[in-house]
Amino acid sequence: MERINVRNFILFLIKKMGRVLLLMAAVSMAAFLLVDRSPIDPLQVNVGQAALGAMSREQREKLEDYWGVDDPPLTRYLGWARDFLRGDMGISLLYRQPVEEVIRVRLLNSLSLMVSAWILSGILGLALGILAGMYRGRWPDRLIGGYCLVVASTPVFWIALLLLLIFAVWLGLFPIGLSVPIGMEAAAVTASDRLHHAFLPALALGITGISNVALHTREKTIDVLESDYMLFAAARGERKWGMLRRHGLRNLLLPALTLQFSSVSEIIGGSVLVEQVFSYPGLGQAAVTAGTGSDVPLLMGITVITAAIVFTGNLLADVLSHVVDPRMRKGGEA
Repeated sequence: MERINVRNFILFLIKKMGRVLLLMAAVSMAAFLLVDRSPIDPLQVNVGQAALGAMSREQREKLEDYWGVDDPPLTRYLGWARDFLRGDMGISLLYRQPVEEVIRVRLLNSLSLMVSAWILSGILGLALGILAGMYRGRWPDRLIGGYCLVVASTPVFWIALLLLLIFAVWLGLFPIGLSVPIGMEAAAVTASDRLHHAFLPALALGITGISNVALHTREKTIDVLESDYMLFAAARGERKWGMLRRHGLRNLLLPALTLQFSSVSEIIGGSVLVEQVFSYPGLGQAAVTAGTGSDVPLLMGITVITAAIVFTGNLLADVLSHVVDPRMRKGGEA
């Protein structure tokens, strides 16, 4: 492998990190503007129509001052950004807890789903892509290609509903929702209970993420098998699977891993729908609740945190490509 110029690599990282910070600022501004333009009245949602109507004018003015209803949007955004940079995300209006505490608990639940789905889709996508490329034009290739096309065009919530209907309702092998058994004390919940509840949601997310990796790996496998060094290995009498394992697997693994890091956004987006289907108390369900309940501090916190996770995945994909592929390094230095 060609040696990496340390100075150029540091400059590459600084440039990428600068882009990430600019994107984070742009995402927070866009999210704040959309929330500000929402037709939902935060006073009515959080206080209630009956209670709001029974309040005196002075009480209502105090609430409006508390939520900053009459302040200009720019003033409210700068105040939120200043507190966020200090580590204060505010208090959730619905959960009556600090936003960082709500996100921490919900994020831990969601990460177990997303990491499991990420690993599952990567392993199965790589294996199916190699198998399709090795048997190009034959029935395994056609079967895997058909599966990938069907799954890629199927909404993730439909797959989640199908898994729920078959394995939870009809067969009764898995619970129909939640992350722990109903009515059980938190101290009595075991790791196997959590895995049992998380299996179907993680499977639904993993199934939808297989297609991109499998189709990309299939094309790379075909290119590797038709390369000069593989033809030379075949001329020496080596078996096809042995050639691929010794000479081609590295060329397939690294591009698939790069593509997998860049698919973090798809997994996060799919987790919102999957958590709703399975009533799983993760970050996606909290985002929906915050949006419908006009919980601005919680919604802004979730938006920024999820954006940071997505941009980190894309950053790792860029760094991995930069390290592995000399052509990417030359392009970045140009």
